[in-house]
Parts: sequence; C-alpha cells; structure tokens
Amino acid sequence: MKKKIMIVCISLFILFTVVYALNEVTSLRHYQLLGELVSEVETTEKVVALTFDDGPGVNTKEVLEILEKEEILATFFLTGAEIEQYPNEALAIVEAGHEIGNHSYSHNRMVFKTPNFIQTELESTNELIRNIGYEGDIHFRPPYGKKLFLLPYYLEKIGQKTIMWNIEPETHPDVAFSSTKIVDYVTEEIEPGSIILLHVMYESRRESVNALITLIPALKNEGYTFVTVSELLDYEE
Repeated sequence: MKKKIMIVCISLFILFTVVYALNEVTSLRHYQLLGELVSEVETTEKVVALTFDDGPGVNTKEVLEILEKEEILATFFLTGAEIEQYPNEALAIVEAGHEIGNHSYSHNRMVFKTPNFIQTELESTNELIRNIGYEGDIHFRPPYGKKLFLLPYYLEKIGQKTIMWNIEPETHPDVAFSSTKIVDYVTEEIEPGSIILLHVMYESRRESVNALITLIPALKNEGYTFVTVSELLDYEE
C-alpha cells in the first residue's frame, strides 16, 4: 500500500513539474522552440518601437491624435474580431501610416490548440488586415505572449516573425495604476532597441493612454527616435 502511495505521489510530482515547465516555456519573452522571435534589437542607435496590443477600440482616435501631434509612427497588433467590430478605426490606423501586426482573431491563448485553430486564427486576421488596405509586412504577437510548439511551427512555415517585447510597465500593478509611474518605469528601463508594450484601446487602460502624452516627449528628450517594429529590425547589429 505504501509503495502504491509513493508511486502516485512521484507520478503527481512529475506531472506537476512537466506542467510547470511547459507553462514557463510558453511565457518566455526571449525564446521559442521554432522560428524567429524578437523581443528587442541589439543596437547602439537610440531607437525604440512603441507597440500597442488589442483593438482597434474606443480610444483609437485619441491615440492616433497623440501620435500625430508627436509626429511618430507606432505598431498596432490588432485582433481580427475587433477589426470587424471597429472597421473605421482600423482603417484610420492604416491611413495614418502606422504598422499593423496580427494579434490573432479571438485573442485566445495559442497553446494546446489544434493546427486548424491556429491556421484559422492567423490567416483570417491576415486577410482582414489586408482588406483594410495595409500593404506592409505583418508580424505576429501571440495573445498573452503564449506560444509553444504548433504556433511557432506555423509562423515559421508562413514566414511571419514572432514579436514580443522587453518593456511592459502594465505587468506591475504598482505601476499600471498611474500614468506618472508608467512614464517613470519606461524611462528608467529604456535602452537602445527596446520594444515597449502598452494596452491603450480600452477605458480600463486610461492611465496608459494618459501616459503617452508625457512618455513620448520624455523619451524624445533623452534622444530616442520612435520607429515601427519593421524599421527597428533594420537596426540589428
């Protein structure tokens, strides 16, 4: 009886360890098993990519106005479902000259999914992005940053890069609640070749939207130039 209990305990421990290890691998910002992943670029040039996840949404117009005033371009990783929900806002992003990336159709975690699910999520969103007139390269950012086997394999197959990030102030609850703290965090962590991630499309992220107003001038004052992700990749040394 004791032997059976020990075997069960060992089996559960091994299972827990494997599950934990897989979860850690899916969340890695700087590594994936297949294909090309970029979370920052090695360069001495003071360039930075400002990226936004989700949307388009109710704050699209306001965000575009801030970017236009500062005369910078950003990269928007949009979901297919929200492109369909806010087609005019999606079109406005394209017309303003910004870069658009694929953030899946439904914003489901892209791990432990079937190949057909992954293909449909990526291809349907790529099609929607093209349908709103975007002609540039389409990079992919996995929802929640999660990826394991099939997603990187499929991205490599169709020639799309996985774009992650190295600065995400909203991850920290003690930072995300204050636009001032968001700005302070980013200006402290910034380095040449950084990719900044913010969520600005919803009113629940009002502090992130407000942060843009002072963050962009603050980084400009430090000598940084804002570029799209595709432009940033050209700086790789």
